[in-house]
Amino acid sequence: MYNKYKMKKFQFRSVVAMANSKLSVKYAAILLSFSTLISALLGIFRDRLLNSYYLDTYPTGIDAYTAAFTIPDFMFFVLTSGALAVSFIPVFNQRLVSGNKKSAWELSSSILNLMAIVTLISSILIMVFADPLVRFIVGPGLDESGTTLAINMMRVIAINPFLFSIATVLNSIQQAVGRFVFFSLAPALYNVGILIGITVFTNGINLFGLQLFEGGIMGVAIGVVFGAILQIFISLIGLFGLGFDYQFKIYWKNLGFKTVLKLLPARSLDQGIDYVYSILATNLSSRMGKGALRSFQQANSLHQMPVNLIGVAISTAFFPKLTEETNNEDTTKFDDVFRRALRMIIWISLPVSVIAYFARGYVVSFVKNGGQPIIASVLGSLVLAIFAQSIFHIASRGFYARQDTKTPFVVSIIAVGFTMILSIIFSVIGLGPDGLGWAQSIGAVLEILILLFLLQKKSRQNLLNKDFWTAFIRMLIATIVTSISAYILTKLLPLRATDNSVFVTIPKFFVISLASLGIYGAASFLLDLEEVQPFFEKLNKILFRNLRPKDK
Repeated sequence: MYNKYKMKKFQFRSVVAMANSKLSVKYAAILLSFSTLISALLGIFRDRLLNSYYLDTYPTGIDAYTAAFTIPDFMFFVLTSGALAVSFIPVFNQRLVSGNKKSAWELSSSILNLMAIVTLISSILIMVFADPLVRFIVGPGLDESGTTLAINMMRVIAINPFLFSIATVLNSIQQAVGRFVFFSLAPALYNVGILIGITVFTNGINLFGLQLFEGGIMGVAIGVVFGAILQIFISLIGLFGLGFDYQFKIYWKNLGFKTVLKLLPARSLDQGIDYVYSILATNLSSRMGKGALRSFQQANSLHQMPVNLIGVAISTAFFPKLTEETNNEDTTKFDDVFRRALRMIIWISLPVSVIAYFARGYVVSFVKNGGQPIIASVLGSLVLAIFAQSIFHIASRGFYARQDTKTPFVVSIIAVGFTMILSIIFSVIGLGPDGLGWAQSIGAVLEILILLFLLQKKSRQNLLNKDFWTAFIRMLIATIVTSISAYILTKLLPLRATDNSVFVTIPKFFVISLASLGIYGAASFLLDLEEVQPFFEKLNKILFRNLRPKDK
């Protein structure tokens, strides 16, 4: 019995050690994209269940649930989220590359402890001030029952900034050393927790015959917290074998810690400025009738999925390499890595944006059985944001890799301020939720134009050189061809009012998407775009490997 236990323990350690091996940029990008896709699919299933249960039958409840997320998410994005990753990873990486592991672990412990303390305080404050936060900031348009429900749910979800901050620090350590497997599983487990909340906790919670919770939509909020706990668990497994020397102490004199503290405020404010728009959009959409708040949020979430699959995944995979190249005085290698990542993101995001626009009715039917006109309309207005925000993630990392967090912050203030002004104007003139989407798209385009312009000026070489612009024009030509094909295909396979099952809509969507992407790939090949070459080389090997003459 004991020997079997030892054998299982050994096998577990072997599997974990294999999963924790360092990955190349190529395989890291593939893994992150795949895991993001899995998480997105779970998210779609999660939203489909929620919308099916509540959007038509209890719009007040689903609006309250959506509003309750806003402030806890805002605090997490401001205090931790990407702000910590892009500020911590370059500094941590420098310590490891130079062989100073002691300083690296002191830095990790300090950041973990500081973030835990700060976010715990913020979580408590949200619980205390949930009432005025809902009534005056995120849900002034909710009725009294919706307001009360949103307040109670916000107090439950308020613990998330604390839980997320711990998981984010642990994941950042893994990301810095090229470990991506368990880091990539965390978002999927978060969605699993919420799904358990929807399917189990909404029926009530019993423990040894004692009724702890009666059930209802509040069970979803408990599932959100459960998902956050699952994230921490999987993140801890990712540290296995790394030698992380955790100390319950903040090393204020650690030079790396001081550097991160200098970098963190600008990036944190940058994150906060970006999320201020979400608070404003929640406020404005809560005044547009029952269900409008949820409809806008759903369209916003749907447009974020391709952004995460493309922009976040590829940028995250390339970021450690970018930080390494900043140590060289010659910027040529940095420019090459950045340009390669940027071209890849543009090449993929262009056809995806086009397909998302023409097939938006099919996409919405995934999260709401039978579709929903308002969500589809808002998603159409966000199509430019899919393209622009995908590029934003690599453009901003071009500055973060150089430990410059101030420039993206200033640009964000300009872009978000412009977006907020447009949102208010569009709301006043009666454009409804669509106006919020168009404001976001226009602001996102403005932001990447400014960032790329500044990166071009900062580069000693020609970062966006003639070859880049030639390739970009070819990508646009291929995209135009794809747009025509996607339009024709949606007319040949229309979304009908009777298409109330995913078994009908998913096949149609996949035919439209795969056919359009196939046409885009063929156009890219004919236009001699290097991004498509690996796909055709692989296809050639698969199709014609048996036709090659054998060696005699």
